[in-house]
Amino acid sequence: MTNNFQQLQQRLQYQFRDLELLRLALSHRSCGGINNERLEFLGDSVLGLAVTDFLYAQFTEVREGDLSRMRSHIVRAESLAQVAKDLQLGQDILLGQGEMKSGAQRRESILGDTVEALIGAVYLDSGLDKAKHCVLMWFAGLLDAAAEARPIKDPKTSLQEFLQQRGHSLPEYRVINAGGEAHSRLFTVSCKIDLLEREFTATASSRRKAEQMVAEQFLVTMEKNSQ
Repeated sequence: MTNNFQQLQQRLQYQFRDLELLRLALSHRSCGGINNERLEFLGDSVLGLAVTDFLYAQFTEVREGDLSRMRSHIVRAESLAQVAKDLQLGQDILLGQGEMKSGAQRRESILGDTVEALIGAVYLDSGLDKAKHCVLMWFAGLLDAAAEARPIKDPKTSLQEFLQQRGHSLPEYRVINAGGEAHSRLFTVSCKIDLLEREFTATASSRRKAEQMVAEQFLVTMEKNSQ
């Protein structure tokens, strides 16, 4: 097993100071009470922070809602499983006899959970900076894809397409207040969609900006609800 651990660490491009942390990160709950579930919990947060930090620094002009959608694409279950396959983790995951016989080492959910557990293990072994460095290495392909596919659609268009694809009625924006001096007008826009059964409002220097801000609120809320 030590030899296998050495080969795995070469693929991870990270050498553990505490090999028991590596063993724990690879231990599925089918192994018994000592398993990687707590490390998975920890790694999930570290992964989210590392990706958020990267996106925030790289895309200085991208709005919050679009950044959230980019992050969700990178850290979703399918992406985690792909990272695990790239690192050839399946052969090193420690499973109980029943799970091993069923081929659980190829199951995407288990692969993805192991990636998160490894991130948590690196964090405990060497701290946040090293864990973030590993995330940037292991997720390099996904992060590059995010850079190439940076969002270009405005929130109103994105919201309209989202609703149309799911057969929902389109949003209706209403100006509920317009005031201020001629040189500093303010428009307050309200909108409600049946998908959420709630209303959002926003105020901006133009009706168009206020509508965009309302649409952004809907998109961010739906993104959070889907996580």
